[in-house]
Amino acid sequence: MAINIPNDVDRRRFLAATGALGVAGLAGCTGDDDSGSDGESGDGDAEGSIGQIGSGRAGRDAPGGTSMSEMPDLSGELTVYSGRGEFLVGELIEYIEGLYDDFDLTVRYAGSTDHVNAIVNEGDGSPADVFYSVNAGSLGALADEGRTQSLSSDVTDMVRSEFRTDQWIGTSGRARTVPYNTEAFSADDIPDDIMAYPEEFAGTLGWAPSYGSCQAFVTAMRLIEGEDATLEWLESVVESGITSYPDEFAACQGVADGEVDAAFTNHYYIQRVLDGSAEASIDTAFTSGDAGAVFNVAGAAVVDTASDATLAENFVRHLLSAEAQDYFARSTFEYPLIPDVEPVGDLPTIDELDVPDIDLTQLSDLEPTIDLMREAGVDV
Repeated sequence: MAINIPNDVDRRRFLAATGALGVAGLAGCTGDDDSGSDGESGDGDAEGSIGQIGSGRAGRDAPGGTSMSEMPDLSGELTVYSGRGEFLVGELIEYIEGLYDDFDLTVRYAGSTDHVNAIVNEGDGSPADVFYSVNAGSLGALADEGRTQSLSSDVTDMVRSEFRTDQWIGTSGRARTVPYNTEAFSADDIPDDIMAYPEEFAGTLGWAPSYGSCQAFVTAMRLIEGEDATLEWLESVVESGITSYPDEFAACQGVADGEVDAAFTNHYYIQRVLDGSAEASIDTAFTSGDAGAVFNVAGAAVVDTASDATLAENFVRHLLSAEAQDYFARSTFEYPLIPDVEPVGDLPTIDELDVPDIDLTQLSDLEPTIDLMREAGVDV
C-alpha cells in the first residue's frame, strides 16, 4: 500500500479520494497491541473494496470534518513514540510529514506499555514529544505518572467527552462485538446480554483468551459485574467447551467457516473477513450496556518534555483531520471519532451503540483479570 504524493502536491488541496490510502495489507489491529503479530491482511482487491467492505456500498462520499489544509502548519522537529504498529499507521504519518517542507518527524515504534516505561525512565531527558497509544489504558498510565500536559479545548472539543480527558484524546475506536454465523442464526436469535452466551451457545463459541483485547473485555466484565459474577461466567464458558483461537481474526474466520456459531472479538476483524470474501457467512451483533459492548480508543498525548508543545498538539490535531479519520475507517476498519466521518461497513454509528459507562484507562489493569481467568481454567 502506498500514498501517492505528486511532486507538485498542493498541501492546501483536500486529499481527493482518500481511498488512495488503500486497504491492502492494513486490514486490522492486533488486540490492544497492534504490532501486526498476527501476520494477516485482507486479501480483497483494494480498488474494488474501498467503500464496499462489509456492506456492499456502491461508493463512499468524501469525508466531512476539518481537512488538514485548514489546520495549522507543522514546522520544526518532532519525535513521536508510537505504540501503533508501523504497518497500520506508517503511511498516514509519512503522508502528514510529506505535506510540510519544514517539518522533520522522527517516529519510534514499540509497544504502548514499553513506550510508557521508556518515557518514565528517561525522565526530563526524554526526547518524546507525542505519545501515540493503541489504547486508553496506556494514555492514562502516562498521565498518572505526570508525564503529559494539557491539551487545548480547540483539540479536545473535536471528540466526545467519554473518549478524551484534558491530558489525552482518542483518535480512533474499536467496539467489542459478537460475530455470528449467518447460516446458523439470524440477527433476532442473538442475545443482547453478554452473560447469556455460555448457556445459549454452549459448545459453539469461540474466543482468543490470550489476546489483549479479549483480556480487556474480561477486565470490563470484572469492573461492571464484579469478580464473583465474572468468575462464574468464565467457568461457564470453559465448561461449555468454548474454542480458543490464536487471535481474533482467526476467531472470526472460524465463525465464517462454520467451526463455531459465535465469538467475542473487536468489530474490525469481522470487516477483515468480509474484505477477503464479501459473501462470507458472518455478521456483526452488539450487546447492550455491558462488557460485550465496550468501546476502547487509540489516542495521543503531548508529553511533558515536548520541546514545542504547540507543534506537538497540532500534530495530534492532524490525526483528527478529515483525511486521517477517513484513513482509519478505510484502512484499519476502525471507528472514526469525529462525527462527520462514518465507519466502513454496515455498522451502527457510535451514537447508536449502547456503550457501558466505565473508565477506559482501567482496562489496562490486566493482572487480576488473568488471575481470574486462570482460576476458571482458562489457558492464558
